[in-house]
Amino acid sequence: MVPVHEQILNVARRLSEASPNATFTCAEVIRALPHLNESTVRTHITSRCCVNAPSNHGSRLGYFRRVDRGHYKIEPRWRTLTVEQTTVTATPESVDKLQEALRGELYVADRGLAMSVYLALQLGRPLFLEGEAGVGKTEVARALSAALNARLIRLQCYEGLDVSQAVYEWNYSRQLLHLRLLEATGDVDRQSAEKELFGEEFLIKRPLLQALEGGDRKVLLIDELDRADEEFEGYLLEMLSDFQITVPEVGTYTAESRPVVVITSNRTREIHDALKRRCLYYWIDYPDLAKETEIVRSKAPGASGRLAGQVTAFVQELRGAELYKVPGVAETLDWTAALVSLNTEQLTPEVIDETLGVMLKYREDVQNVRGEQTRALLARAQNRGAGRGGRRG
Repeated sequence: MVPVHEQILNVARRLSEASPNATFTCAEVIRALPHLNESTVRTHITSRCCVNAPSNHGSRLGYFRRVDRGHYKIEPRWRTLTVEQTTVTATPESVDKLQEALRGELYVADRGLAMSVYLALQLGRPLFLEGEAGVGKTEVARALSAALNARLIRLQCYEGLDVSQAVYEWNYSRQLLHLRLLEATGDVDRQSAEKELFGEEFLIKRPLLQALEGGDRKVLLIDELDRADEEFEGYLLEMLSDFQITVPEVGTYTAESRPVVVITSNRTREIHDALKRRCLYYWIDYPDLAKETEIVRSKAPGASGRLAGQVTAFVQELRGAELYKVPGVAETLDWTAALVSLNTEQLTPEVIDETLGVMLKYREDVQNVRGEQTRALLARAQNRGAGRGGRRG
């Protein structure tokens, strides 16, 4: 799997082949890469413009230069470099280099998280991430797969998830069609037909089985495990023990190259200790003010530094309020994108009240915050010191 930034770079090259001065638009790149969403494409392009590239991100940024509103031009030195020349090192040699690689994929990881990810890679152990919804657990796996140039395989857990959705199932409609074709030819031997019908070509491979196939590098994301039933958790424990799955009719699949496994949980229920013992554990908390501001500036380059600081300071104060559901980093980014689309230069009580629904998802929370509390929170946010951060108890 080619990392997102390289896919975009390659498309930009093709769009700029006509002449050295040829330009392209985000819309043209989006049409060429329909599997990526619009927000991802725009974020990667704008964050990799020379005028926006922070100096500490290194030479991987600065691919493009904005010519005018909505039009970009590829930098001359990136016209001829191959994908291989721009690929991130497959296995970072240190925690610092892993942090840098994740940052290159627009994920701001603190030292503790980067250490856990690095050790999981070195020891070949699954990484178990817990934290509130919206703090960036899923994004760790996405950024890591891009940084390692590995294929991301995602299993989204939910109540009632079983082997047929997670591991494999048989393509019954295709088996029935094949059986009818055999009957039509009049050449049906029960034993050979049964063996043929339950061959690998009729097997639908789900995420866990896909993760064991082939020798290419993969990142297996088992997302929100706490939503699945405990019975599935027991099956997963067995699979992670030997990294092999047996399909009775076909045989045993054993991983040629063990995938990097990332398991996430919102802690709506406790995960069994037996599974946790097989993993390296890390709790992702709400970021402090400095880190969240850095996240917003990297993910929403269209926001001015002033607006990014005001947004994150307000959200930090908002997390200290009595709310049914506290906004996570995902809501901070959504709110910033909404404010940028409204051409907002700075926060006012009126703008906040009108856009609270972007951050808060419960009517009671919106009603409790709107009005006087909005003004009080904004006043505290404006006076907030840069050294304070995180959710207050």
